[in-house]
Amino acid sequence: MKRFIISFLGALAGVWVSVLIFGVLMIMMIAVAAASSTNPADIPNVKKHSVLTITLAGEITDRERPMDIMSEIYGIETQTIPLNTLVASIKKAADDKDIEGIYLDCKGVSAGLAQIQSIVCALKEFSESGKWIMAYGDTYTQGDYVIASVSDSLFVNPAGMIDIHGLSSTTMYFKNLLDKAGIDVQVVKVGTYKSAVEPFTLTEMSEANRLQTTTFLNNIWSCVSGDIAEGRRVDTATVNSWADSYLFSQPAEHYISNGIADAMLYRHEMETLLASASGLDDDKPNLISFDKYALARNIDGNTGNGSKNIAVLYALGDITESGEGGIESDKLVPQILDIAENDNIDALVLRVNSGGGSAYASEQIWEALQQFKSKTGKPFYVSMGDVAASGGYYISCGADCIYAEPVTLTGSIGIFGLIPNAQKLLNDKIGINTATVTTNEGQFPNLFTPMTQGQSSAMQAYVDRGYELFVKRCADGRGMSVDSIKAIAEGRVWDGRKAMEIGLVDRMGGLESAIADIADQIGAADDYRVTEYPKIKFKWWEEILQMGKTVEASAVRSALGENARFYETVKAIQNMDAVQARMDFIEVK
Repeated sequence: MKRFIISFLGALAGVWVSVLIFGVLMIMMIAVAAASSTNPADIPNVKKHSVLTITLAGEITDRERPMDIMSEIYGIETQTIPLNTLVASIKKAADDKDIEGIYLDCKGVSAGLAQIQSIVCALKEFSESGKWIMAYGDTYTQGDYVIASVSDSLFVNPAGMIDIHGLSSTTMYFKNLLDKAGIDVQVVKVGTYKSAVEPFTLTEMSEANRLQTTTFLNNIWSCVSGDIAEGRRVDTATVNSWADSYLFSQPAEHYISNGIADAMLYRHEMETLLASASGLDDDKPNLISFDKYALARNIDGNTGNGSKNIAVLYALGDITESGEGGIESDKLVPQILDIAENDNIDALVLRVNSGGGSAYASEQIWEALQQFKSKTGKPFYVSMGDVAASGGYYISCGADCIYAEPVTLTGSIGIFGLIPNAQKLLNDKIGINTATVTTNEGQFPNLFTPMTQGQSSAMQAYVDRGYELFVKRCADGRGMSVDSIKAIAEGRVWDGRKAMEIGLVDRMGGLESAIADIADQIGAADDYRVTEYPKIKFKWWEEILQMGKTVEASAVRSALGENARFYETVKAIQNMDAVQARMDFIEVK
């Protein structure tokens, strides 16, 4: 009886604890849902003589990200700017009688160069409406300044700073670290320029990689400096002199005298100027942030109400078969096939921002897109973002028309495999020996012994086969011969403008250009709507299941800051497929 009572009380306690936990979770979910819901009464009102305010701060993303339950619960504000919503807001404001002009409040934005170029193009189109654009900043980063250079008037705080420094790309090499750890990375690759393997096998940049990096950096800087020169009405030689002069160290008076900025103002003086330019007698202008404006005018990624429906499918991040975010073929392939079966969709635009990943997953996505083309006969375009290279180009090459920005990084047509060998780590460093018994030679890979000649040859043949398939996909998709593709392949990375010259890209332009042209092709230049995929849904039960991983990721980012990406890279490498169609990590800044 005593044992029964103890068991009963234990079970009862377990039930109450479960009820308590469930209750707490339900309260949390209700609070999050309430916080995220939009009350009609909260929809902003766009007053007459308003100024659309774009605060250049935080991170620009290609589209809105799903809600992060942990951020909502703890009240953590992550400032992001969805590019699609921002561009649509600028376009809408050009014809909005309540909007007098645009105010760019520059506070240090984090954005890719292609994203910046999309904003620049949208602002240039806005200027054609006859409305004004003004920019102000206490501290202009180079990204801020490229965008702000489009403005009619550019102002800086008297104690402010402007930074223009050109472009650079830095690669970290881990070979010495791996040698000290007793890890040998065995590389099998195709492509002289396939530099993604170099950080594991070299201590410095190869001549081939230095050549390709120098070429695309110079080409991209030519575009960026050209935008600045056009906006500030100077030549590119002048912009380069600014970039060579450690501009950040100069006083604000130097910026005015050299045409880098138009005048010095304090923030309250800037507000008075905005009010005056808006036709108001008051010192306070009617400022409305672009996100509130988008809410007021019902602007999001799913825009328009025409009879023709254009699907925009986003493919952003690393390409994997399955995982936690990025481009997961086991989710994206069914999505593509569902779109193909949807009779209400008249055309497809794939927005790609990816340096690649799994070669196998890339092939599955490519094949699904071919299914869309063959089953529907509907047009299929690709819009490339900051990068659409290696696997990112693989999934793009079958499109009817490919769009890129001049600053897009693309190409990198090549395949590689990395097989680590930890024998020295185990034997020499830790003192562990291994003995393996196999029935056949084909037991591979073995991380505790180096590859045999037969295994190395087999791996090379496997990679060669993947490369030949990759090249064939590109040749068929681009209407070129295999030899022509191989001449520009070899893993080489190209900037968007050069890629168009050699046939890898069809047209220059961003997502808006691709959508407008595909609408024209289906006879719906002024009669179309856009539906975005994948749908952004808030599934609280999935969030709860992922909460542990979310907490871990948040803790890592909090502790390591910008260095968290190295930790995340190591974790990603652990889950990589053996054969990769991947471009090395290139951060242009």
